[in-house]
Amino acid sequence: MDGLTPPPATRIDGYDFNYLIQEDRVHRHIYTEEPIFRAEMNRVFGAVWVYLGHESQIPNNDDYVQTRLGLRPIVLVRDSVGKIRALYNRCTHRGSTICRQPSGSAKAFQCPYHGWTFLNSGKIGGVPWPDGYADDFSDSKFNLAQVPRVESYRGFIFGTLNMDAPTLMEYLGPVAKPLAEWVDRHPGKKVVLCNANRLKLHGNWKLVYDNSADGYHVVFSHRSLLAMENRLAAAGDNKGMTFYKESPDSAPMYVYYFGNGHHFKDKRGNVERGKPGALWEIEGVAPGMEYFEEKLRREHPARADEFLDLAASEPMNINVFPNLHILGNHIQVVQPLSVAETDTTWWGTAVVDDDNVLDGAVDDINAIRMRTQEGFPNFGEVDDLMNFEQIQVGLQAEEDEWAYTHRGLGLSDRFSVDEAGTIKGPATDEVFLREYFKEYRRLMTTEPNIQIARET
Repeated sequence: MDGLTPPPATRIDGYDFNYLIQEDRVHRHIYTEEPIFRAEMNRVFGAVWVYLGHESQIPNNDDYVQTRLGLRPIVLVRDSVGKIRALYNRCTHRGSTICRQPSGSAKAFQCPYHGWTFLNSGKIGGVPWPDGYADDFSDSKFNLAQVPRVESYRGFIFGTLNMDAPTLMEYLGPVAKPLAEWVDRHPGKKVVLCNANRLKLHGNWKLVYDNSADGYHVVFSHRSLLAMENRLAAAGDNKGMTFYKESPDSAPMYVYYFGNGHHFKDKRGNVERGKPGALWEIEGVAPGMEYFEEKLRREHPARADEFLDLAASEPMNINVFPNLHILGNHIQVVQPLSVAETDTTWWGTAVVDDDNVLDGAVDDINAIRMRTQEGFPNFGEVDDLMNFEQIQVGLQAEEDEWAYTHRGLGLSDRFSVDEAGTIKGPATDEVFLREYFKEYRRLMTTEPNIQIARET
């Protein structure tokens, strides 16, 4: 293992995190200051279990996909013997990336700069004209660096550089339950990633996480989306997110804070549980849906509601700190690029039916899922990204220092805490925001034991 020296603890370039993050507010500097962003790449993204990719992206030996761990370029690979590794996409010679394709299959990677070759285990495979070196290339220092701890849960692959971090299951804690429930509703208890909507915003990465369980903004920010989802709805029907329109404070939807920064917004109480077709009833209209619904009802009359529910989005938001969000049928991944630039990728998901439990309907179900998954990234996420960018603009006002996170604070009757310490409150309150910032503050004032590994 190669030890890396992390920055000193408690203060970063004079920034006091006990001052910057208070019970009811956070300081603008946590979104705007470059030194804080650079520290986050070690103290957050280097210290916790970060989502790297999904097993369906590398199903076979030698498959790989490019990803990131914070700013670190990573090749996530299932090597030639089936082990999942997160290799640094960085030649040990002069630092050039050794993989330039976004995904593929390869037993080895050759650096395009000077031709150094590395096996997909990370070991160096060959060096052109080795007689020009006095070195022994069996020395492990020439092998690719890799993330020392990589684990998978229900198909989701995480990695951490922190040798003192808890196990992945300890880190996930209670959020593992809704994550498993989300997976288990699919045949074979698995999904595969399809293609994605890829969006970029001029704003800090935390603005996405701040919003990930926010039910307060929906009826205001997504007014046009709500209108579109309901444009063909019959009188009295509610499609999409219209359950926010009346009295969202008292609607049967709640946010749960689980610890370690994770939280969960459960909106399923707005759907009649146990009723076949209930999810489909609230699904907004998308092109082609009428055709596929009629086909499924004609060809599978006894199971059509079951199949249509599988195509519909489940109303829940699962948020795994710091960069994984599951919304409806989407897997959203957030990648920080700079203090004021962030990538957000909305992966679609497809049903897998290896055992034909869906009686040949899987392609029709996935066709509907594809169309429904086009909706929110194109018509809802753009609303959010505009808000995030405008927050980033507003936070440049130096004299107005604070952003408030106090909705619900002091109203103890709105919240409950169970024996495991999970906090439950209305989906429109900011309890999740206050709690995750406490964890963020703890991380930013703790020195992680960051290390890398190399094959020996």
